[in-house]
Amino acid sequence: MPEGNGLQCLNLQFAEKNRFLCTTMGKFENYRLTLNQVSGHSDGDDDYNHEGGAAVQEAPPELKKPAKYQVVMHNDDYTPMEFVVYALETFFSMNREQATQVMLTVHTKGKAVCGTYTRDIAETKAAQVNQCAKDNEHPLLCEIEAVEGDEDN
Repeated sequence: MPEGNGLQCLNLQFAEKNRFLCTTMGKFENYRLTLNQVSGHSDGDDDYNHEGGAAVQEAPPELKKPAKYQVVMHNDDYTPMEFVVYALETFFSMNREQATQVMLTVHTKGKAVCGTYTRDIAETKAAQVNQCAKDNEHPLLCEIEAVEGDEDN
């Protein structure tokens, strides 16, 4: 294992063999040890090292898709329908027909999904709508809900 340049490695017992946990300046990194076999020379050269060498290769990170959240708009009896359409067009990039359809769903069913995003984006969009409604003195409310059946949750 290469040591020096501030790299310190520990051989830890993982489920997979030949895994090492290394730290550089306090930052932990995951490495996989790969052994390379060097073919020996038969010419009797005693100075030649016949042992296999070791190469350290960074293990690829295991990534999973982020959880999805729906931005849900709730109905109230005071916010004008035109303002709801404006909010849908502005914050969810809907055209007039889409925004009108979602607004009618909110009005008739009490709530509607405006879009599905990762958590940070969903929270930001809901907060933008809520702040815009507050600035315009409307009680319109958007909240986020985790997507049901999302296998990554």
